[in-house]
Amino acid sequence: MAGGIASLYKENLKDERIPGLFSDPYYWWEAGAAMGSLVDYSHLTGDNQYDDLVAEGIVFQIGDFDAFMPANQTKSLGNDDQATWAQTAMSAAENGFSTSKLGDRKWVDLAVNVFNTQVERWDAESCDGGLRWQIYQFNNGYAWKDTTTNGNFFLLAARLAKMTGNTTYSEWAEKAYKWSTDVGLITDEFQVYAGSDASNDCANINHLQWSYSTALYTEGAAIMWNIVSI
Repeated sequence: MAGGIASLYKENLKDERIPGLFSDPYYWWEAGAAMGSLVDYSHLTGDNQYDDLVAEGIVFQIGDFDAFMPANQTKSLGNDDQATWAQTAMSAAENGFSTSKLGDRKWVDLAVNVFNTQVERWDAESCDGGLRWQIYQFNNGYAWKDTTTNGNFFLLAARLAKMTGNTTYSEWAEKAYKWSTDVGLITDEFQVYAGSDASNDCANINHLQWSYSTALYTEGAAIMWNIVSI
């Protein structure tokens, strides 16, 4: 599987010459997830033949503020997309992944930078909190507050809390989870719904359920349990 992803990526580099990206129809966040899978592959198998290639791709997509906000993704840059790359940086930090392309930076610093930019976007003016899906107002979906976005933020905060021991991160993780339950996106039976529209103050919940969103909250909750049980 990893070999197939790496081979596809190498072919894209020949055609596109933009490290870290796959050609259409693959989205930017999917490239971030693919890079993350190769980071995990290297750690789990000890096969590090792709490490420099993967590290180069991740670093090339860091963009503005060292926070995975490349200018060429502005037209569709969502908080969830940005957080996907931050999760990859966290995996690199947790697994001791190659720093050959990082210079004087650390993998965890990139994830912290993403967290800091997203804290600034926490929107208490509608729905009593939560992150919007899209970062920029001119993008379709800016009014949407969803569990993919807020679940990613929750998981990122939990992972940072576990790695650093900084209670600021665990407090934000708790805040994000509580908001998700208070607004009705997570039920008492732990059903995780898709999202809601901030333009009507999240009065109506979209009851679609995605396994991805459920997985984000499940992993984050497991990490938070691990922190408080130590």
